[in-house]
Amino acid sequence: MKLSGWGRYPVHQARVFAPRSEDALRARISAGGMIARGNGRSYGDSAVSPQNTVHMRHFNRLMAFDAQTGQVVAEAGVLLADIIATFLPRGWFPAVTPGTKFVTLGGMIAADVHGKNHHRDGSFAGVIDWFDLMDATGTTRRCSRQENTDLFGWTVGGMGLTGVILRAAFRLRAVETGWIRQTVLPAANLDAAIALLDQSGGATYSVAWIDCLGRGECLGRSLVMQGDHATPDDLTEEQRKRVFNCDPKRVTRLSFDVPSGLLNTLTLRALNAIYYWNGSRKLGRRLVDWDSFFYPLDAILGWNRIYGRMGFFQFQCVLPLDQSRPGLRALLDAVSAAGQGSFLAVLKRFGGAQGGFSFPMPGYTLALDFPVTARTLALAGRLDQIAVAHGGRFYLAKDGRMTAATLRASDPRAQVFAQMRRTDGLRPVFASAQSERLDL
Repeated sequence: MKLSGWGRYPVHQARVFAPRSEDALRARISAGGMIARGNGRSYGDSAVSPQNTVHMRHFNRLMAFDAQTGQVVAEAGVLLADIIATFLPRGWFPAVTPGTKFVTLGGMIAADVHGKNHHRDGSFAGVIDWFDLMDATGTTRRCSRQENTDLFGWTVGGMGLTGVILRAAFRLRAVETGWIRQTVLPAANLDAAIALLDQSGGATYSVAWIDCLGRGECLGRSLVMQGDHATPDDLTEEQRKRVFNCDPKRVTRLSFDVPSGLLNTLTLRALNAIYYWNGSRKLGRRLVDWDSFFYPLDAILGWNRIYGRMGFFQFQCVLPLDQSRPGLRALLDAVSAAGQGSFLAVLKRFGGAQGGFSFPMPGYTLALDFPVTARTLALAGRLDQIAVAHGGRFYLAKDGRMTAATLRASDPRAQVFAQMRRTDGLRPVFASAQSERLDL
């Protein structure tokens, strides 16, 4: 079948298997050149193997829960959406969550996902107690910070290239309600946005949407959103009747590809202006439901079709703290000058790093979505150079077009990771289109 990531670029002809047992999975490992695939929400080709893509959808059981500690034991194919549906009514919510709930537990570990609270709580690695990994010989190994520690470190953030995650134990966060106290603050430019994010340490969650077509005094014009879990005292009498069952979000489905070229400089400038104006009307604090705060794009099923039939790619880098301000300014200058703005432009502050090959490091991360065209791909190459020149590195879960040379120039760990895979005999067994492209 034709197979891609969520960005629908690049597309590969792939053989896809969906084993129903560990013995069947072991047979796929012995065939070699395989990669595990969850719900296909990594943006590029990290979960695609042309000869042996193994879909983990049948490994989808919730296995155990400790109501004292919030520890869940689940198989790798369980969706985050199902975890929330099961445990939020009991007063538990994911301690770390990406921007979509339609990801699997195995994918969250492989990408070491991060959320709007990384500046305080770090990435998903911090709440993983252990996981069982099927290695290149078909043997299942328990990995944790006390057992098979090197394998634990390389697997978290290792994009499925060390083995197949079968099941894992991780911890949820206790919450009193399903509501979020959200505060929206305007930032006239990049310096103001960084200042607000630097001052957001007291908020559990913080993120900025950026109008990346702004120039001059308006370069980096943003809306900064902060949030904390609400308590019952924050709720109205009506809201207390549905403490966890908040207002259902209306879900629509985009069932067609938006015509190519509709997202251009003029329309993006208009959309950004409308978004900023609409957000400015919601300044200050108000209560919002958890679904709207954490997963706004999940309200549009198939939103990736907005970018047209050629698909889209995301550029996401993190810059170290001492280089964040000049690096971000250079990146936004390049985007604005090219007139190839991104509507989904997100800025977050990161805390420390946790996974052995994980993306985050102390600094600022910028994520930009672009429709796939020759001009945007050329722009992405320039953005790569700017990020590398400022000590930045890139998120493999969002990558679908980076070169091996760029990866190695940005991240010295890539060479160590590749050498480990060669030494341990993993390279012929676990491989994706991305790992081949990046020579991992």
